[in-house]
Amino acid sequence: MMAHSEGTRGALDGVLVLDLTRILAGPTATQMLGDLGATVIKIENPATGGDDTRTWGPPYVPTHDDESDLSAYYLAANRNKYSVAADLSSSEGQATVREIAAQAQIVIENYKPGGLAKYGLDYAALSALNPVLVYCSITGFGQTGPNSARPGYDLMAQGYGGIMSLTGDPNGSPMKVGVGIADVMCGMNAAIGMLAALRHAEATGEGQHIDLALVDSQMAWLINEGTNYLASGNTPQRRGNGHPNIVPYDVFPTADGHIILAVGNDRQFQAFCTAFGRDDLAEDPRYATNPLRIENRVALTASVAETFADLAADTALQMLQNAGVPCGPIHTVDQALTSDQAQARDMVVSVPSADAVGGDVRLLGNPLKFSKTPVKYAKSPPRFGADSDQLSDILDQHAKRRRSQKVQS
Repeated sequence: MMAHSEGTRGALDGVLVLDLTRILAGPTATQMLGDLGATVIKIENPATGGDDTRTWGPPYVPTHDDESDLSAYYLAANRNKYSVAADLSSSEGQATVREIAAQAQIVIENYKPGGLAKYGLDYAALSALNPVLVYCSITGFGQTGPNSARPGYDLMAQGYGGIMSLTGDPNGSPMKVGVGIADVMCGMNAAIGMLAALRHAEATGEGQHIDLALVDSQMAWLINEGTNYLASGNTPQRRGNGHPNIVPYDVFPTADGHIILAVGNDRQFQAFCTAFGRDDLAEDPRYATNPLRIENRVALTASVAETFADLAADTALQMLQNAGVPCGPIHTVDQALTSDQAQARDMVVSVPSADAVGGDVRLLGNPLKFSKTPVKYAKSPPRFGADSDQLSDILDQHAKRRRSQKVQS
């Protein structure tokens, strides 16, 4: 289990991020930037006790004061950040934000459109203070359009954006993805957008405003099902675990569980048939090509299911692997995170925490593996307002780092 890393400079060392977001999309984006070496200052509202997700438990991390605000949900998206308490409705809180924004390279917020203008903290106001600023706004439906005033939550985005209509049993109800994937992917898009705008700002001295909508982001990752509709005019339907463009590509029951079979081409289909002695399927003209297998999906899927029905899952998987046919198990979360693959790839990390009973917290690792600027796990998710009294020191350290970089360049 990997511990936090120190020493090597991160790819975003010297970048200051002012984080005015809460819940998941924005915090996912800023955690990514923090992992890459940016200094992230998270502003939290003292009137509400900070980020909403602090209370989205149980479970909570046990802390020495027995008043933990470190829910497992909050831990998922808030490492490598400083927490500063500031009420944006007060002149003092607004001054704090402006002080940070004056030095920041990036600001990200997820207030409703126009929500920060009344505090003088919108893009127009802060870019006047700092013209090179990259300012990213995340909302449910964007800054424009007929639904721009509507709030946005992950479940609503999954429903509005179409993904729920594709998820679940064909004969069942529409189903959301098991985690807040619309929020997470919006956060990834935000990180990409902010880094692209940061490169432009550093090259030209020109900042800009990024308008990112949760629903837009979700529609963009309809991927092949979205373009299937655009190309054909046919509305995609739920197929459970089946694939709209490849057959057989599905989950199949065995004698003691379920396995994944993922046949991606005609050669793999023939290899599957040979491995299991299914000459009848190999020679059936209905299954000779992938387009034909799609056309005859129902019959072929039933026949493939018969092939595995009396086999143990491990036996079926070994036979498929030996034949070079893509396949895999279906892990529970505990099986996935304790697997030898997860351990080899540092997908569970242990980060020291003075507040946590036991001295550390376990978190999901960052999937990016850099050869020169490795991801850092330098700071555990902070308690609410933990760094408020050190804000001046944090900004001074950032200013020194920026000056040092300018001298070196």
